[in-house]
Amino acid sequence: MLTATDIRNLLSKGEHLTLECKRCENRLPNSLWDTYSAFANSYGGYILLGVEEHRTETDPSKRFTIQGVATPDKLITDFWNLANDPNKVNINLLTDDDVQIITLEGKDIIAIHVPRADYHMRPVYINGNPAKGAFRRNHEGDYHCSKGEISSMFRDASDEGNDGLLLRHYYMGDLDAETLRAYRQVFEVRNPGHLLNEYNDKDFLCSLGGYVIDRESGEEGLTAAGLLMFGQGQPIRERFDNIRLDYVDKTNLAGDMRYSDRLTYDFSWENNIYQFIKRVLPRLTSDLPRPFVLEGMQRNDDTPLHKLIREALTNMIIHADFMTTGVLRAEKRDDGFYFSNPGTVKLPIENVYQGGVSCARNPRMQNMLRMIGLGENLGTGFPTMVDAWKKKFRTLPKLEDNLQINFTELTFSGMHASSREETTLRLTESEKTFLKDFLKEKHAELTERQRDIVLLIADNFLITNADLGKRLRVSDRTIRTDTSVLQEAGILLRRNGRKRGQWQIVLPNGK
Repeated sequence: MLTATDIRNLLSKGEHLTLECKRCENRLPNSLWDTYSAFANSYGGYILLGVEEHRTETDPSKRFTIQGVATPDKLITDFWNLANDPNKVNINLLTDDDVQIITLEGKDIIAIHVPRADYHMRPVYINGNPAKGAFRRNHEGDYHCSKGEISSMFRDASDEGNDGLLLRHYYMGDLDAETLRAYRQVFEVRNPGHLLNEYNDKDFLCSLGGYVIDRESGEEGLTAAGLLMFGQGQPIRERFDNIRLDYVDKTNLAGDMRYSDRLTYDFSWENNIYQFIKRVLPRLTSDLPRPFVLEGMQRNDDTPLHKLIREALTNMIIHADFMTTGVLRAEKRDDGFYFSNPGTVKLPIENVYQGGVSCARNPRMQNMLRMIGLGENLGTGFPTMVDAWKKKFRTLPKLEDNLQINFTELTFSGMHASSREETTLRLTESEKTFLKDFLKEKHAELTERQRDIVLLIADNFLITNADLGKRLRVSDRTIRTDTSVLQEAGILLRRNGRKRGQWQIVLPNGK
């Protein structure tokens, strides 16, 4: 429940996205219901009846006059009668605690809290007509929703998602055979022995939601998920000319350079989602360190940062609204990464940070990607990303949506240039013991010093030859000789000839 102090705090910030003040004496203002719809379809907010906002010539900043309401009990009764009338409002979101009388400066005002409507309930509209009675909120006040915004809210209200739509006149011949074959190869490696590996392409796609056959009408064809994920470029551009895929590398720019690398459609690749992922993911993670890490008895050089980037790219895709106009954009920056997609966040952003709920617009694509190791389920992906970035760089990823231009941004910042070359993990004592035993058992021909070199590199992959020489008290020539032996044994791999952090350890999994 609000107090007089709470009201003063709200007024101190002036009217904004979540506060509307209205002059009101004996009758409810008609514009009250526009704001009710706008708050419900946006971020929620407070309506204060009996408070007037105005400007003065001497002070252009916003000021408020507490006028009060003459008959608060009557007005509240009138409000509830209309709020519960489906001819006035299609749904009542409020409880008794959301409407209260507060005394301020000796006068009674009415405070109405309008919560953000759950995505299942949007759009919230008035006067029985969503086309004319649905509103949203911006910094200028309430505005009528566009036809596209209304359609988007109706689509989002269904848990079936947007990507199961049957695309009439789009069939298996509109798929890129090489893309689907590449996906199925990864699927089989990730899921050996899975029943779907024995299916033909059409049945395989049917099982994943990429192709549907209507039992009643007999009509069949690709779904939006099937065409977008595996389609040829031309059919995708014909059906989804409103969507563009874009990757930009903005690291290490000099002079008037706008980017150092870019991937957009140039007719050299089929612009489907799977091809985009396969091309962009290596670019995003190309300069992230992969230190030597052991999980149980197997090597795993996949770091939390690599997992974070995969999750962010996957989230961008599974939450995008492909039925509206926009760009799926991934950027690599000197201080971090940036991802954006058309479509706003379906859940309150604070709920996304908390996790625990999965609410993808494209659940079929989500499943397709999950089956090859991309993306988490049950809303755990975002909290995992937040935790990984915060632990490493002590900043929180920033998730924002913009209702007016209908897109969502996810920004990771705070990364120093040197961070791309910093080791992220050190070996535990048990991992060191395991590695020592492994080298003695499988590479008995190595000298003690050569095994020590492997251990030092495993513990700090940025170590240089000069550092190794100092630690082991031998000459640079001796280090070069020993590392050559380790290269010939297949244990060391040179990382792009770098002088600093030039070595990567390679050990067979499961041995």
